[in-house]
Amino acid sequence: MTSPDVVVFTATADYRHDSIPAGAAALAELAASRGLSVLHTEDPADLRPDVLDGCAAVVFLSPTGDVLDPGARGALRAHVTGGGGFLGVHAAACAEYGWPYYGELVGARFARHPEIQPARISVVDRAHPATAHLPALWSWTDEWYDFRPGPSAADVRVLATVDEATYDGGAMGAPHPLVWCGRSGLGRTFYTALGHLPAAYADADFRRHLLGALTWCARVGDAPGA
Repeated sequence: MTSPDVVVFTATADYRHDSIPAGAAALAELAASRGLSVLHTEDPADLRPDVLDGCAAVVFLSPTGDVLDPGARGALRAHVTGGGGFLGVHAAACAEYGWPYYGELVGARFARHPEIQPARISVVDRAHPATAHLPALWSWTDEWYDFRPGPSAADVRVLATVDEATYDGGAMGAPHPLVWCGRSGLGRTFYTALGHLPAAYADADFRRHLLGALTWCARVGDAPGA
């Protein structure tokens, strides 16, 4: 099998987001715009060395629950620590609670969320391809995740936070991180808590957010912001 440039993994063993089809289609379109081939799969058997060895990045698009077998776990870890990219989108923080390394990879674990509602995002770091195009204050409607705990590794770089004063039900306090990037071994890692609604994947700003994250993780054109 010829390795794809990007693997998009969307298996769910718990809640399944209605936005997965729109998200997978958007990621395929965005990847193609940079000449990257994509394998969209829900089969953990596709996360194996002969597939991932030639892969630039793996995207976990809203997987939930325990969806990986030991072989897939080992192959994913080897991929990232060996220099491959990992991009987690929205409910990627809701998967693999029983695998400690995965919590390190994503950067934080989902705790809870209030109802979907608008809020104001503070883009605190615009020197990254995923956030360079965004305004310093960005109004957005989503499902606002609380984390337990928030990202705390020394090499994690928080790019955006949400102002809990602009919506009801936030319980983390300030700062409340939403988007961050980091490293695992030799690989680049990125997580965005945004992307609950199908309509998000047709939004130009959000698509540029995903594209910047993907190209950075995959080192396309040696994207800056590391």
